[in-house]
Amino acid sequence: MLEDRMTAASSPTAWPAAYPHGYAVVDVETTGLARDDRIISAAVYRLDGRGEVEDHWYTLVNPERDPGPVWIHGLTSEVLEGAPLFQDIAEEFATRLEGRVLVAHNAVFDWQMIAREYARAKSEAPVRQRLCTIALSKVLELPLPNHKLESLAAHFGVVQQRAHHALDDARVLAEAFRPSLRAAAESGVRLPLHECRPLTEWWEPPAPRIGQQATGGYGGYRPGSWRPSRKRPACPYPNPGRYEEGKRLKQGMRVAFSGDTSVERELLEDRATEAGLHVSTSLSRLTSLLVTNDPDSGTSKVVKARQYGTPVVDEAAFGQLLGDVEPASEP
Repeated sequence: MLEDRMTAASSPTAWPAAYPHGYAVVDVETTGLARDDRIISAAVYRLDGRGEVEDHWYTLVNPERDPGPVWIHGLTSEVLEGAPLFQDIAEEFATRLEGRVLVAHNAVFDWQMIAREYARAKSEAPVRQRLCTIALSKVLELPLPNHKLESLAAHFGVVQQRAHHALDDARVLAEAFRPSLRAAAESGVRLPLHECRPLTEWWEPPAPRIGQQATGGYGGYRPGSWRPSRKRPACPYPNPGRYEEGKRLKQGMRVAFSGDTSVERELLEDRATEAGLHVSTSLSRLTSLLVTNDPDSGTSKVVKARQYGTPVVDEAAFGQLLGDVEPASEP
């Protein structure tokens, strides 16, 4: 029973010595999912090595642009107008993160948004490792109907008060992370920790010429500016067919991407290649899976995916699938 594992984990002898000594449970609300979107609020719950809360912190952030989907996060331009800029809170934010493992639900998204903001401020976030609670719940084989935060909260009896409010989402995640951590400790589970690679360069697009409109908004990546580009090797495995929901990806599957991603596209494609997948620049009847954060868009790949019945997943789900790719039956 999970309750029995939690009780056993609370004893000193059950706690793995290799586990981190502190965590920063983080949630950020943003203007959107694209590379040039901005953080509009952030919350951090600092936990000790056993998952007990030490303190918490919350701030609004002026994104210097339209706040995006107000109907989701509830933060209007009027509310954010007097909020501090990110560079004004960067130092305080850093003190909350320093020396700790960043914990978030779909941690790659939160980390990338934070890393971009620090890059804009010509600085680096003091984070070297992150832990995704979606990945941890899969390692623990929790019987969840899906990977939404509310499902994880309901499993542990944590009550959500204000969904998509950074402070409450961070609180909910901290309360759900504590029993997850204890269950992992009691079972001797290796935590799914991943390296956090800071961005070291950021550039602002040039001012538009007269008669032209800006297309980037508030900054973007210079291709290859912070990691060298390289030609990907050909996939050595045959295409095993289409991805089936609820099953694992298999080496050789053809994967296509469409639209903006929170992780730089080149890095996401490289991760897929390293996992043994075939990254395709176009979509055909042979495509195994389309990855997009906007399945209702009218891009050519999304339209073809509908026509061909190609399976579609978002970036967060794809990131989790990459962690457990089935080996090919033959090279």
